[in-house]
Amino acid sequence: MAEANKRNIPIKLGDFSVIDTEFSNIRERFDSEMRKMEEEMAKFRHELMNREANFFESTSSTTNSALPSRIPKQQNYVSDISSPLIQDEGDNKVLKLRFDVSQYAPEEIVVKTVDQKLLVHAKHEEKSDTKSVYREYNREFLLPKGVNPESIRSSLSKDGVLTVDAPLPALTAGETLIPIAHK
Repeated sequence: MAEANKRNIPIKLGDFSVIDTEFSNIRERFDSEMRKMEEEMAKFRHELMNREANFFESTSSTTNSALPSRIPKQQNYVSDISSPLIQDEGDNKVLKLRFDVSQYAPEEIVVKTVDQKLLVHAKHEEKSDTKSVYREYNREFLLPKGVNPESIRSSLSKDGVLTVDAPLPALTAGETLIPIAHK
């Protein structure tokens, strides 16, 4: 079996805060937003899978041999998706994921890709004569096709929010724009 394509993603520590300190119910609001984000991630993943399945159904249909062959039009699925997880940065779109890892020290957090999956893992262990504490955090996110693992960046805020930015491809895999020369 071929070894999986793995890449660790460095975590940039920042002296910034994601949480607005003006509100008294910060933790409740944050937990609520995290639940919403996880629901959005599930919807986004489901929509991507449906679009991919529909794309392959439409391109695998057989054509009549008497008709000239057609090249199926590939959809730019990334530009059609409306999700709070995708943000515009100039002409590009970026998948922006946030994870609450406030209960872990920066050195206890690992962000990596394995094939087309983003993995976030954190593990904390404390042992003393009177108590033992063990916490573990695992999140797995299927990245859209065409995302370059080398371009993924992560940062950790001072209040423990890990933000992972994955630039999305401008065109679908295999599609290349060819400029037209005007003479």
